Amino acid sequence: MDYKKSNAPLNTVTRDMIELSADTGNVYETVSIIAKRANQIAAEMKHDLEKKLQEFASLNDNLEEVSENREQIEISRYYEKLPKPTLIAAQEYSEGKVYFRNPAKEKLNLED
Repeated sequence: MDYKKSNAPLNTVTRDMIELSADTGNVYETVSIIAKRANQIAAEMKHDLEKKLQEFASLNDNLEEVSENREQIEISRYYEKLPKPTLIAAQEYSEGKVYFRNPAKEKLNLED
């Protein structure tokens, strides 16, 4: 999923957790799934941002030589304006784009 093209809202949205948890039947399991996906998205975003900002890093920087780089600031601002990982993950979950499984439930089903 390309988080840059996500249609997730930029602000917090009130969600009906009972409706969201219809797939799992458990609100806490649903929250756990969304949280794990949000962590994956956050790690991906952080990796992308660090990769882009590394282009501007120089090995001989000291406090006197550090200057503002407009491109670096614009990249940082762009990432700040993106929807938060939790909002993207919740949107993906509600659209059915998140694959999840519960090995404990699968084990119980096999034993029956």
